[in-house]
Amino acid sequence: MPVAKGTADESVATVALGGTASETIAAQPPTARDRFWWAAAALVLLGVGTFRAAGWLFVLCVLGACVAGSLAVLGRRTGRGLAHDMVAVPLASFGAVPWAFSGLREVQSAQVSKVRRFGVSVAVTAALLVVFVPLLGGADATFAGLLNGLAPTVDAATAWQWILLFAVLGAGALGALYLLAGPPARAAEASRPVRLWARSEWVLPVGALTVLFAVFLGAQFVALFGGDDYVQRTAGLTYAEYARSGFWQLSAVSILTLAVILAVLHWSARDTAADRRWLRILLSAVSVLALVIVCSALARMWTYQQAYGFTVLRLLVTMCELWVGLVYVLTLVAIARLHWNWVPRAAVGTALTTLIALALLNPEHLVAERNIDRWAKGERLDTAYLRTLSPDILPALNRLPTPMRADIETPIRTDLDADPWWSWNLSRSSAR
Repeated sequence: MPVAKGTADESVATVALGGTASETIAAQPPTARDRFWWAAAALVLLGVGTFRAAGWLFVLCVLGACVAGSLAVLGRRTGRGLAHDMVAVPLASFGAVPWAFSGLREVQSAQVSKVRRFGVSVAVTAALLVVFVPLLGGADATFAGLLNGLAPTVDAATAWQWILLFAVLGAGALGALYLLAGPPARAAEASRPVRLWARSEWVLPVGALTVLFAVFLGAQFVALFGGDDYVQRTAGLTYAEYARSGFWQLSAVSILTLAVILAVLHWSARDTAADRRWLRILLSAVSVLALVIVCSALARMWTYQQAYGFTVLRLLVTMCELWVGLVYVLTLVAIARLHWNWVPRAAVGTALTTLIALALLNPEHLVAERNIDRWAKGERLDTAYLRTLSPDILPALNRLPTPMRADIETPIRTDLDADPWWSWNLSRSSAR
């Protein structure tokens, strides 16, 4: 039977274990330290483009910097509005433009009126020159030659690129000012629902999941100790194929299990000591087993890469799975406290930290090094794949024979153009 919220004494117990009191703490205004760390993360991610030449990595870092910058501006510490907070600045840009114009209309001082009139005069002058100068230049070759000597050469593609960049950055800055001038009300944490799941409702499915995971991991250990011969007899696959075949399924299991755990944490009744004890025991058990499944998925991907080579995509999914494992560690802490509202925000923070760690690892250089390690042990080196990577890999190629190194380096260096000062990159500059 579903249970409702208990008596006043039971509510006090709920508060003490992570209910309203913890939510009130979470809903406090952001501190300067919170804003500092989000802003620092955004700056570090934007700085990746100065040191790493991999375009895909810079795109991921720019997206991460936008998320961190939005959180630094809005800074609300509640988890309920996290999805909005991560894109608050871009969304606010739409309302910021009429807000800015309405503010300009409200200013009625004489000085501003003079400036406005002067601005209108400059705009009219520019419009007249744009119309009449080309007409006169087309009418007289001598005048056209004079214009060619005076007017700077403008690359249309570059000009539009800068205009677009200015528009995007200007809209972002305007959206940030709009939020800072009138910050939205703090998003209240989701209150405990009136209808909670009684212990009899959630113990059976969570218990069944725990038993299922335990049996699965038992089979995993048998395959691990049985080696390649056992897997070929039972599954008809080599051990490397066996490792690859289950990675994506295990990743999906780990993510879905995380959703189940957080749902039970939010919706389950915890009015009695027995309820809280069962929550901690069963959810901790299934979390630990799911964490072992995450480790199993990582081990499978490592085995597959050892057998068939390393790629950027395989490294990326490995890093994502490592992050999922870190979220499970945070979830175990939330289970011990029986309060999870802080977990989404911590998950975003750890995701940005993982992205920074990936940039520090120099992923494409790492992929090239691992593949060259395999080649040194007698395995085949996929030079065609290495030629598709960025100049980040060039220092790793020094271990190769000169003909093989030149075969990889030449197409990479051929595609390098001179960088303007605003897009200077250390890796590309070193490769020239």
